[in-house]
Amino acid sequence: MERKLTSQGLFEEALTFDDVLLIPSYSKVLPRDVNISTQLTTDLRLNVPIVSAAMDTVTEHAL
Repeated sequence: MERKLTSQGLFEEALTFDDVLLIPSYSKVLPRDVNISTQLTTDLRLNVPIVSAAMDTVTEHAL
């Protein structure tokens, strides 16, 4: 019997852009010290943030 995962089963709470307010402020973090790489799989790491959003206006249905 195959067990299917749902978004409700994976995440307790989800937020959208309307739910979050980011207020700019001074930071001691320097841009050269920030790591924006993404570990997609065990063997695949992207050093440039190029993963597309799972939205029909950004990525087609064949994502």
